[in-house]
Amino acid sequence: MPSAGIVPRRAVQLAALLAMMLAFTAQLVGALLPVIPLFIAASVVNLGLDLVLQHKQPGLLAVLGRIRFDVTVRQLLRDMLILVGLLHIDGINPLEEQAPLTITLLLFYGTHFVCQAVAVLVRRTRSLPFVTRNIDAGELRLCDAPPRILSRQTGRRLLRFSVPTTIGMMVTAITTDAYWGGIGLAVSLALSAGGTLYLSTWLLPKKRVVAEQQALEWLDNWLAEYRPTVGMYFSGGASSAYQANMWLSTLASLDGNPIIVLRERFMVQKIEATDIPIVCIPKVANLMRLEHSTLKVLLHPANSGKTSQILRIPSIKHAFINHGESDKLSSCNPYAKAYDEVWVAGPAARDRYQLADIGVEDKDVVEVGRPQLSPIRPIQPLGSAPADRPTTVLYAPTWEGWDGNPGNTSVILAGENIVRELLADENVRLLYKPHPMTGSVDPRAGAANSRIQAMIAEANGRRSGTRPGPEAAAELARRAQELEALTTSAFRKSADELERMRLQGTPDEGRAAAVADAVTAWETAYWNSFPEWEHQIITTARPGIFSCFNQSDVLISDVSSVVSDYLTSEKPYAVANTSGLTEEDFRANFPTVRAATILTPDAAGVAGLLDAVRNPEKDTLVAARAELKEHLLGPSDPPSSVRFNRAAMDLCTKADERRIRMENRLSGIPGQRSQEGVDGPETSEHEATGTSDATAGV
Repeated sequence: MPSAGIVPRRAVQLAALLAMMLAFTAQLVGALLPVIPLFIAASVVNLGLDLVLQHKQPGLLAVLGRIRFDVTVRQLLRDMLILVGLLHIDGINPLEEQAPLTITLLLFYGTHFVCQAVAVLVRRTRSLPFVTRNIDAGELRLCDAPPRILSRQTGRRLLRFSVPTTIGMMVTAITTDAYWGGIGLAVSLALSAGGTLYLSTWLLPKKRVVAEQQALEWLDNWLAEYRPTVGMYFSGGASSAYQANMWLSTLASLDGNPIIVLRERFMVQKIEATDIPIVCIPKVANLMRLEHSTLKVLLHPANSGKTSQILRIPSIKHAFINHGESDKLSSCNPYAKAYDEVWVAGPAARDRYQLADIGVEDKDVVEVGRPQLSPIRPIQPLGSAPADRPTTVLYAPTWEGWDGNPGNTSVILAGENIVRELLADENVRLLYKPHPMTGSVDPRAGAANSRIQAMIAEANGRRSGTRPGPEAAAELARRAQELEALTTSAFRKSADELERMRLQGTPDEGRAAAVADAVTAWETAYWNSFPEWEHQIITTARPGIFSCFNQSDVLISDVSSVVSDYLTSEKPYAVANTSGLTEEDFRANFPTVRAATILTPDAAGVAGLLDAVRNPEKDTLVAARAELKEHLLGPSDPPSSVRFNRAAMDLCTKADERRIRMENRLSGIPGQRSQEGVDGPETSEHEATGTSDATAGV
């Protein structure tokens, strides 16, 4: 059943299309009869409606374009109907007055099409074979982009520049004086011709970026000067950027010169604030230039179809670091055997790969811990919190996944029951943070998520108490502005890829530390802006899940990496069993739940969970959590950051050793040329252009 919001939106869209068709019909009738008031009203409404829809419903107009009724055809038809109408109005001489108007109108359309051709040329010249961020690319002669209305918004340009013509023609229809139509056409022609000339200046040498070959040579020189050692390689869709963002601080702390290598141009702006140089290289042929750089190791937080392309470079060692560990099948994907090493948090993941028997050899599995978990605070001793403070429960269910397994998420079968039980306890404060992809595959999950949020909002309406003063909200607003100033680049609406490259050059010294401090200050202000008794629904990226961990006394979740990460705190946690397995089989199949309270779909165990949290002497899983923490995440000494850095340096050493072996081997073969990493003659056309049909699960 379609949601309530979809039906009205579709009704509005259909009404807009119907109104446009009626306006064309009325304009035609008014022009032929002629009925001057109808003719004028229909002409103005027709153009005005198109202008509004260009801004409000561009997708709707795109549908008209697919049936060959695009903006150019629509405006040309409107202008033709205006000329027909003027032809039928007494007092306007067709030969002496209307002919010049027609010729001027044709000149206007001529300049419009010339401007469109120039725009295509400008867009082609403002494209580089790569995109950078946090790198000074001034040598590439980057400059500001031309106005969007001239270079990219063809439809809006035509409509806006046609406004003077339509106004002048309507005045002519009223006065029967062609002078006014001529004035309007002259203004439109001047706008179109002037815009074309102005846009053409971007084709002059002063505003043109360097040629492709020069740009690639610049990239080679920059790589030679920067001398990257360890990098992170990432490719994916817009919603997957979090998989890379979680590793930014860890990558920045490594010894050597880190770098981030991306494949999709849009992803450059999806990476959060960082000082690490970012290079996006879409084409495979250009990507291969990394083979001749000093880059030794690439870390991969996710699998993608394009991962196989970078694996062709034999001089670089590759390690799969994943974007979280859980007992899901995706945490031991067969694609992992394509990497030189697989880095995992602790012994549990090592065992998981061996039990899965997918071709990953035990010698290639390296335990490095989870270095990004350092912000998670450990459990506080009894008595460190006020006695009257409510028990804060974090319910953070995962999403439904791609395979339709009912055990993936508790939202559908158990979510409402869990929340209902929690809300029934007056001494509970609930933090609800669902996975951002909840409902993206199964509509039932999205519907349940909406109902849960409605339940929480209703429960808040029944609560009351002291609220923070206005100074708390003011402090949050101030901290938000500070954080936004540090993490958000201010771009003009007309800014394109090259303009953003110029503005996002070498970052200011110490910016990364300033961002970290600003995030901490914002999170503190965020939590202080709400009363302790109020439930919270958190669906935004901030506050992050780790900040929610630190606010909570207990976690309820599903089989996911959230559970493994939460164990760092050694706080109590519960996992919902919606898999259909018995509790015994559930614990046996999913090691991460061995120290958890298991909740059935009817949420019968919630009361016991809360009792154990409030009375630590009843918490029988303390020792089990400490043991499971080490099993999942590895030992605390040496720290995970040290182990991760050591693994990176060890893999760099292996890359160096391989290069030396290859140099020694080739030096003993006269005339031998290394062919490693070079495709044979059977390389397909789509590989040469940077696309691939290869796919791998994430």
